[in-house]
Amino acid sequence: MTQIKDTAIEPFLDALASNAATPGGGSAAAILGAMGAALVSMVCNLTIGKKKYVEVEGEMKDVLAKAEDLRHRLTGMIQDDVRAFDTVMGAYGMPKETDAEKTSRGEAIQDALKLATDVPIVCCRVAREVIDLALVVSEKGNLNVISDAGVGVLAANAALRSAALNVFINAKMISDKSFVDAKLKELGGLLAGAEALTEKTYDIVKGKVS
Repeated sequence: MTQIKDTAIEPFLDALASNAATPGGGSAAAILGAMGAALVSMVCNLTIGKKKYVEVEGEMKDVLAKAEDLRHRLTGMIQDDVRAFDTVMGAYGMPKETDAEKTSRGEAIQDALKLATDVPIVCCRVAREVIDLALVVSEKGNLNVISDAGVGVLAANAALRSAALNVFINAKMISDKSFVDAKLKELGGLLAGAEALTEKTYDIVKGKVS
């Protein structure tokens, strides 16, 4: 089966707009994050090798390597989200005629919901890292493409907040309170730190382009 990440934009958007349950918001969040990382990489690539920016070349190479790793991780999450959703649907579709079947089904649903919570929270973590890198390139990157650092941080923040919605919607159906509390605590920290950093980066970029 062709992986979603290997399809062209138009077919993906058609699938996103269709009445099929997947791909959905989780895959879209991963793509937003990957786009943010790609834009960070772009600014790095157009800064590296320029005489005017020779003093930051080493740092830009380091940021580029990190951004590319994050981009590939986020791209893989496009399909991870589909698999997680399919796992949840598969669990809900299990037989429930006997008590034993009901028990097995209930356990499978809880396991599937945990998976469907873990996948987007990983997306949140990685998107948060992209936000960190976007700040660096907004401060030190090539001024000719600095607006792309702003677009990148906004895309990464949108990815974080979008993936967070999938964490919230699945977490409320999980009976394991310690699991839920731990995930929501981590998510709260990711969201709280990211918002101020995104605004800081956006303001830096805005100041340079206006």
